Amino acid sequence: MPSLLQRLLTEAKNRGVFLKVNIEEGEAIQKKTLNKLLDKAQHTAFGRQHKFSQLVEAPSLLTDFSESVQMGDYLNMLPWWTRMRMGEENVNWPDPIKNYAVSSGTSDGSSKYIPVSDQMLKQIRRASLRQVLSIIQTDVPKDHIAKNWLMIGGSTELEYNGKYYAGDLSGITTGSVPVLFQRLSKPGIHIRKEKNWMEKIAKITDEAKDCDVGMIAGVPAWVKLLMESIIDRYNLNNIHDIWPHFEAYIHGGVALSPYKKSLDGLMGRPIKYFETYLASEGFIAYQTRVDSEGGMRLLIRNGIYYEFVPFTSANFTDGGELKPSARSLTLGQVNDKDEYALLISTCSGAWRYLIGDTIKFTNLDRCEIKITGRTKHFLSLCGEHLSVDNMNKAIELLSNEYDVPFEEFTVCGIPYQGFFAHEWFIACDDQKLKGREDELRYKLDMTLKVLNDDYRVERSAALKAIKINLLPTSKFHDWLRINGKEGAQIKFPRVLKKEMLENWRNHLKNSYKC
Repeated sequence: MPSLLQRLLTEAKNRGVFLKVNIEEGEAIQKKTLNKLLDKAQHTAFGRQHKFSQLVEAPSLLTDFSESVQMGDYLNMLPWWTRMRMGEENVNWPDPIKNYAVSSGTSDGSSKYIPVSDQMLKQIRRASLRQVLSIIQTDVPKDHIAKNWLMIGGSTELEYNGKYYAGDLSGITTGSVPVLFQRLSKPGIHIRKEKNWMEKIAKITDEAKDCDVGMIAGVPAWVKLLMESIIDRYNLNNIHDIWPHFEAYIHGGVALSPYKKSLDGLMGRPIKYFETYLASEGFIAYQTRVDSEGGMRLLIRNGIYYEFVPFTSANFTDGGELKPSARSLTLGQVNDKDEYALLISTCSGAWRYLIGDTIKFTNLDRCEIKITGRTKHFLSLCGEHLSVDNMNKAIELLSNEYDVPFEEFTVCGIPYQGFFAHEWFIACDDQKLKGREDELRYKLDMTLKVLNDDYRVERSAALKAIKINLLPTSKFHDWLRINGKEGAQIKFPRVLKKEMLENWRNHLKNSYKC
């Protein structure tokens, strides 16, 4: 494999994988990106309505664009994207859209169809290549990375209705692996087509003994289930007994922290974790440094123009809805203290589209970010402003203190004695914590008070109580399966509200009756 390694290292050098770009330089690059997008789409129906031809090469391009196009979420883009799906040409993007990524819709439970143009696929493949090349530039052993790469993604057998293909983005992208990687990529084509996730896990387990895996990419929950299946099947002590060269795990879709303790327990020795931010709308960022606190590098040359909406009460309602008066910032206007909702315009025909994620900049000199949550996945019943980032950190600290993995959890807000309370549902399969809910509740509450000043203040005011329910992990997995949310990019919603909360409570009630 030395020749392949040499090719990979040469690619890394030629492509300037570690080319540093700060915020100021990034703004100039982003302006060029936006200009290219507008120039390409100026004669589309969307471009004509919003006068893109007048914006191209305009001196005040960024400001003019924000004033010409209304920002909005999926419902705002839906009428346009529906026209595209019905076969109308030149609607939002001049090139035909042959693929649509089906998003699970963790915020409201409904599926969303996100257009994926051929140009976007090209950008995703290029970013995937750059991420692997950046990993090769770290201290991960080079000869180990040249082993098999296991990609645990959605089915490559996409649904076709005569007009377009639809399925998981991971299934769409896995079906077109870069040529350079094809000889390394696992599992085989027949397994990639499998739609039943438990069957896919079983088939990969069957072939595990024939692979020499050096790197894995996939959502933590499914990677954990796969490793447990392999260890159980072959009566191993850990996953390195069968894959001795396994060195790097590329993860995304959900925070790693609730799963890391369990994953570490399945290893024979420490491995390196690399976070990736590949959304249904495009490849947004990836981690280039082994230091996980460094964040992920924002991809500013990848067919996406970014805007940042400060995640404050001035721009969002208490339910996480964008206000009509909301204002966005450009890359050159952000700081590393505030939280932002991400707004994107892409080479797939998304325009000023709110994807629903919130981020913070962790390093302005390197354009690095971290995901902090979702615009609708936070709790603020009375001003406590509890983010998913706060929740993940608190669960991680609790897990470390008790040396017990809490892989899944969700929280809801409830009325309580004329005021409010938070109710937590936490996955725990360790019997040593049975009957210790009050102790855990106290520790969790105290941790959140340290992490979030607003939460601490409201705990002495309107937020009167915290409740904890410890549940088997299977309750969470069963709920996802019953609701058709079993897949590569599916994650359990960290905050439950309205219909989804009622559905969850009914699930628990019915499951305990059985």
